[in-house]
Amino acid sequence: QVQLVESGGGLVQAGGSLRLSCAASGRTFSSVTMGWFRQAPGKEREFVAAINWSGSNTYYADSMKGRFTISRDNAKKTVYLQMNSLKPEDTAVYYCAASLPYGGGVVRSATLYPYWGQGTQVTVSS
Repeated sequence: QVQLVESGGGLVQAGGSLRLSCAASGRTFSSVTMGWFRQAPGKEREFVAAINWSGSNTYYADSMKGRFTISRDNAKKTVYLQMNSLKPEDTAVYYCAASLPYGGGVVRSATLYPYWGQGTQVTVSS
């Protein structure tokens, strides 16, 4: 079982930066793929970024490439999402998610991730 707690959200002006953190519990963190998703009001949840268990592979939605960076610290059981050059359209609740240990599948699909955090609000003002 993995429990996830996000933090770091808040209000920021367009062009600004935020770093989200997701702290995990459980003994299997170093063997799971971690993902970030977001959901804006009235919209479906969408993929943001993912990182494999070792950190050697990262994946991004096209609209986030070059602006967002996902990383992880397995010793701290934490995954991060550094968000730069934020835009008002980045406003959403951001969720982190964890796969099963060594779970394979499409990292951009929410179905890969059985474990989810409660979300953290990011609001970007224009």
